[in-house]
Amino acid sequence: MKLAVTQNTISWEAAHAAVEAAVQEAQRLGVRINVAVADASGNLVAFLRMPGAFPQSIAIAIDKAYTAGGFGFPTGDWMKVVGDNDGMKLGFSAQPRLIVFGGGLPIRSGGALLGGIGVSGASEEQDGICAQAGLRAIGADTSEA
Repeated sequence: MKLAVTQNTISWEAAHAAVEAAVQEAQRLGVRINVAVADASGNLVAFLRMPGAFPQSIAIAIDKAYTAGGFGFPTGDWMKVVGDNDGMKLGFSAQPRLIVFGGGLPIRSGGALLGGIGVSGASEEQDGICAQAGLRAIGADTSEA
């Protein structure tokens, strides 16, 4: 019996670079965001809030990172994943911390799930663009994002 397993996780350095790149993209777009990076267990690793970003979006950004990092797919894909199953749509969307709309992306390197990045405060599309900028800045896989 194997007693322990090795688990990959995002470094604090990469998490910091990702949130900084997302904020720089938000500045380019002229929006104000909150951005979070969590590890695959949902633990917060890095967070930035632009001055003037909605304070209500703080928790949403963190929960987007938690959701994308824990499940390993973009938060905007939830409705595709559950399909026509109304019970799953209602059940999952009612779970605390689980976000079912865009702006959260998994962070992968070499196929390994390292965590998630979540952006909130702009439009769903702009949140996703900022999250993508964070992934690109650290050289993360962007094929699923």
